[in-house]
Amino acid sequence: MNVQRILNIALGNDQDVVLVRQRARQVSSLLGFSQQDQVRIATAVSEAARAACQMRFGGRAVFQLRDSGRLQRLEMVVSAGAGAFGRLPEAVVATACRLMDECALDEETPTITMVRTLPGRDHVGPERLAELGAQLARDSAVANTYLEVHLQNRELVSTLAELRERQEDLLALTRELEDTNRGIVALYAEIEDKAERLRKADEMKSRFLSNTSHELRTPLSSIRALAQLLLDRMDGDLTEEQERQVKFIASAAFDLSELVNDLLDLAKIEAGKVDLHPAPVAVDNLFRALKGMLRPLVDDARVELVFEIDGEVPVFESDEGKISQVLRNFISNALKFTEQGSVRVGAAWDAAGEIRLTVADSGIGISPDNLQLIFEEFSQIEHPLQRRSKGTGLGLPLCRKLAALLGGRVDVASRVGQGSTFSLILPRRFPAQDRHRQDGNQ
Repeated sequence: MNVQRILNIALGNDQDVVLVRQRARQVSSLLGFSQQDQVRIATAVSEAARAACQMRFGGRAVFQLRDSGRLQRLEMVVSAGAGAFGRLPEAVVATACRLMDECALDEETPTITMVRTLPGRDHVGPERLAELGAQLARDSAVANTYLEVHLQNRELVSTLAELRERQEDLLALTRELEDTNRGIVALYAEIEDKAERLRKADEMKSRFLSNTSHELRTPLSSIRALAQLLLDRMDGDLTEEQERQVKFIASAAFDLSELVNDLLDLAKIEAGKVDLHPAPVAVDNLFRALKGMLRPLVDDARVELVFEIDGEVPVFESDEGKISQVLRNFISNALKFTEQGSVRVGAAWDAAGEIRLTVADSGIGISPDNLQLIFEEFSQIEHPLQRRSKGTGLGLPLCRKLAALLGGRVDVASRVGQGSTFSLILPRRFPAQDRHRQDGNQ
């Protein structure tokens, strides 16, 4: 750390204070400070010098350049002199701290050190500093009070003009902000209005789906029942062509019934009117029921459906009907998109104490870009198998929402051409808050 002294001025009377102010302006000007910074430095130093003079103990004002290699700073030290007793006024210290980059006070001397970092221009080396000293010697300042007052008046006028300009800018900015605020308030009102409309539209959609699904169930049930009566030859024999046409009717009615059921379930979930019935669930019993239920869908010559339990899975508390609905959807999708290989349904109890039910297939797989798309309502992936096996696009979104109602989640991992694994992860205990909420709806 290199310190080079520039000026050393004794402080004894008011004339010395004027001299210090003049010299402070000269030094800061020669060191490249702006006009505003020159005024700040001169003001801070002269106020400190005035306070030191009033103690009348031979004070001094020292201007020096402190060079740390990376930064150069103008350091101004104003002391009241040896034997001075008391403190520099707080207003003087506050002014110095406000106008300078750094300000340190030694109350015992008392001495105040004020620091201002030099502007980022050319480095002031020893040669440049010698030139500055010579310039200061040539421009020997005289403590001319009237001249100083004149300069201060000019600085004051300049400052007032600048303040007036800034005030006008501030008023213009205030008006602009007021206009912006009015626009933001209007925008918020419009957003709230649109949000309310969307909420009402969502409620209307849910009511429409629920009402329409209920209204469609009865005629669809009648169509399926009548088609089955015809296929069972209750009203006499059918020709081969008639039997084929009735099977088409029965198949279409079944597909439409599945769509209606999914729509009704989604509408109930969105309306918060799903009835959950938590009870102890044994995985082996669940798998036996699923195996019997899904046997008609399996083509043993093409795809093998395997149920397996990894280790001992404890009995856990949940809604077995909703779990079965999710797994049936997973398994039917796996069978639909697996032309050859196997579909393996597994259960395991992981280290986190959660029950993981998985359905892994060796089918067509899903690309990473489509892993989130499959959980959007009415979304389906373009594939020849998809066109051959028609679906509603509601099954997986419904599974995710049912899993959330059960306090769990749905995960999927897949690689194109190598198959997919869908997992239903459930807590061992049914969430108490959901149980209370659903019991209250019943």
